[in-house]
Amino acid sequence: MRRLPLACLAAVTLGSAAVAGSTAAARSDGASPAAAPSQAGVAATRSAGPVHSDRIADVVARLAAPPDDARPMVRWWWFGPAVVKPQLERELNAMKAGGFGGVEIQPVYPMELDDATRGIHNVPYLSPEFLDAVSFANNKAHDLGLRVDITLGSGWPYGGPHVTAADSAGRLRQAVFEVPAGAASVTLPALASGEQLLAAFIGEGSAKEFDATRLASLTLTAGAPSGRAAVSAAASARVAVFYIASHTGQQVKRPALGAEGFVLDHLSRRAIDNHLQTVAEPLLKAFGDKPPYAVFSDSLEVYNTDWTEDFLAEFQRRRGYDLKPHLPVIFTGQGPDAAALRRDWAQTQTELVNERYLTPLNDWARAHGTQFRSQTYGEPVVTMSSNRLVALPEGEGPQFRSFSFTRWATSAGHLYGRNVISAETWTWLNSPAFSATPLDMKAEADRMLLQGVNQFIGHGWPYNPPGTPEPGYSFYAAAVFNNHQPWWNVMPDVNAYLQRTSYLMRQGAPANDVAVFLPTDDVYASLTPGKMSVSAEMHKFVTSALTEQVLDAGHNFDYVDAESVLALGVSHKALVLPHIVRLSPAVLAKLEAYVRSGGKIIAVGGKPSLAPGYADAAHVTPQVVAATQKLFALSGVQLVADDAAVGAALARAVAPDLKLASSAGDVGFIHRKLADADIYFIANTSNHSVRTTAAVRAARRHAAWWDCVSGQSAAATVQPSLALDLAPYESRILVLADSPAQLAATTKDAAAGARAPATASAWPAVGTVVADWSRDWNVTFPGRAPEAMPALLSWTDNDSTRFLSAEVLYAKTVDLNASQLRGHLTLDFGEGKPLDATPKVPAGMRAMLESPIREAAVVFINGQRAGSLWKPPYRLDATPWLHEGSNKIEVRVANLAINGLAGQDRADHRLLWARYGQRFVPQDTHLITPHPSGLLGPVRLLGGAQ
Repeated sequence: MRRLPLACLAAVTLGSAAVAGSTAAARSDGASPAAAPSQAGVAATRSAGPVHSDRIADVVARLAAPPDDARPMVRWWWFGPAVVKPQLERELNAMKAGGFGGVEIQPVYPMELDDATRGIHNVPYLSPEFLDAVSFANNKAHDLGLRVDITLGSGWPYGGPHVTAADSAGRLRQAVFEVPAGAASVTLPALASGEQLLAAFIGEGSAKEFDATRLASLTLTAGAPSGRAAVSAAASARVAVFYIASHTGQQVKRPALGAEGFVLDHLSRRAIDNHLQTVAEPLLKAFGDKPPYAVFSDSLEVYNTDWTEDFLAEFQRRRGYDLKPHLPVIFTGQGPDAAALRRDWAQTQTELVNERYLTPLNDWARAHGTQFRSQTYGEPVVTMSSNRLVALPEGEGPQFRSFSFTRWATSAGHLYGRNVISAETWTWLNSPAFSATPLDMKAEADRMLLQGVNQFIGHGWPYNPPGTPEPGYSFYAAAVFNNHQPWWNVMPDVNAYLQRTSYLMRQGAPANDVAVFLPTDDVYASLTPGKMSVSAEMHKFVTSALTEQVLDAGHNFDYVDAESVLALGVSHKALVLPHIVRLSPAVLAKLEAYVRSGGKIIAVGGKPSLAPGYADAAHVTPQVVAATQKLFALSGVQLVADDAAVGAALARAVAPDLKLASSAGDVGFIHRKLADADIYFIANTSNHSVRTTAAVRAARRHAAWWDCVSGQSAAATVQPSLALDLAPYESRILVLADSPAQLAATTKDAAAGARAPATASAWPAVGTVVADWSRDWNVTFPGRAPEAMPALLSWTDNDSTRFLSAEVLYAKTVDLNASQLRGHLTLDFGEGKPLDATPKVPAGMRAMLESPIREAAVVFINGQRAGSLWKPPYRLDATPWLHEGSNKIEVRVANLAINGLAGQDRADHRLLWARYGQRFVPQDTHLITPHPSGLLGPVRLLGGAQ
């Protein structure tokens, strides 16, 4: 693009002022503290809540320094816990310097045995020493203006030593015994502590095969020997089947010292109240008059749970019939009524977890001056609309083109008015630990943004005791984003990008046109004992093929479900019903009203035809059929054969929001609508460049690109089409308004000392090679004198630097004449090399690109910070800093901490595990190896048009 005058573009400088000190941030033993805001200022910010505006002028005014509440946070692992106050303060200062906005304190398993010489002392969870550390960290964080959240427990799910067997996670257990021909008694099942025999049945068959629909109730009577029950003798062999209210026995995962114990029963109010009194109350007291911003519950991973002690009574009260005679069918899934019965069984569990776990926790948090942040998916069997019961919904998972727990949370936020929606981000990113790069962070974060996330909870920040050898601790299942990573030099820039995009994606209102109905009743009906999770099974109904059809048709979308439709109706322009069989007449009535008011429905694979549950199904199913016929007779309803036909049907129903001419599968977008503007976040999620055009439906006359990394912006043209030229993993903000004045802003430069050109194009036309600087650099490795590097090579090619993890200085002096300085000048470091698009990644995800800079760099030209390089395109504007004559170019390149780790022997945890049990296994340690490092080239000065 040509350089444009200020009147023609949005002159928004979006550098890193809000996180100054990017190159000066020290490691854990020397981070410089940032200026502390007043307590009154912090309190005012918290009471006001996250900044939200419906006017573009307000948004533009804050872009130079977005509100602090939009900064990414980190999960702060306290191993042991064995923490000391000076180190807690140093790490908080480092977080502030790196651009993080707060912490979620998470005490987990010990990492080392007690060692008095190193000051390592593992103290029990909830001990006075631990609570004193929590209080100290909270006060210091407040002094720095950092947010503090805390998990109401250690590890996950909630539980611990205070949970008795009776209050532990419940399950329904089946025991089967064969009754020989002529036998007058049968063995009774042995009951463990806390178990209760619910019912017994007898019938034909064997332990391996019997017909659950033909079993007869067995009345247990006296008269048999101890441990046996009397039965009527019969000529043939039979089988006795017993159903027992039991417990899963699951233990808390990754607990801190003193936090070991059973996972609690999330369907029991008694268990929840005990946990709040025993664990949550002491934690909150440690915060004093500064309560945490939020209390947190991790993903529901209460494996095998499907019961609680009063389940039969609650089922009778809620469903109107006795479940006991149906237990064999429920457990085995045999017979025509099994699916309907299981639906009622699962719905009852959802109601109990909603009423006895989510609601009390949310109420408790509010009563204690904080908020409940919850990953409300998994098991026990919650639904998408269960998120309405929590103040701060949170998702997890970057799968934006398939069913996703993240979209599950953001959809609920959009529906139920929770504007700030967070996600646990970067879990298992580029395993093993210390392999993750800034580009990896962006690649996953962009996929989260495309699903509606606007608050990042980074996974995470390991606490490190003073004197811990580099690169320090790592959590067993996560990347590391603390200042032990050499590429910490660009962390403020990475976080500035995440902060600005998060802020922008909170403004206005979500503008997704399409809703996809989650067939919760059908999923309920498909669930089996011990595997009761709607979210885990939903991918079988809302398939990747369907998701891709919606996205590639030029739309983004939300999920809705029966609960949200009944409570709120449908507000989207089009609704997709994927393979719905069970649907209540009340929901069908809502859908009919929706279509009569102008809504469009696309039904896939068939029409609803069954009552959702078992009770009164013979009466309700005809109502469902009649309501379905009435609905499908309306002109606004289409029926298509399969998922592959959804895109074409959407095209007939509603005009696309942003439709790409090609590469639709690589580029995603999400749209926020303001009263006087439209904001689109557009991201290339692939490892190759995308050059195409797109049709934009929003009818506003003026448009601009905003780049939340470089701090620059450029005019955009959307009519007759929008030109898209995106580097691998590149993202941009497209803003449309009614006048150019609405897009203009006066901002300050963000990089200290830099002279950023307010009118320079963020994406200049580059092509002419003015100079090639790919050879003859002087390189200074830590602790060594400068040395010549005639050709750019990886540090790992040299034995002396093979295991080096550091920031290394590349320098050279170049001469430029007046003719070379004409026009716009760009310093270009190459494009990188795409990797196989389907790699064998051990876990999580990574960016599939070998970059020309491994892994990040800060560039100085004539002593001025010109910018940082950590993601494509690997180029920066050099125009303001170069001059005629001699110019000094310095590139401070930082690699990964894993290189240093690769040169060390693996830690021996045998004694630790002998003392505390094997609470963790380090991830993928066999993959620890040095990664290519340094400036790999080419390095060229490119000239564009004036």
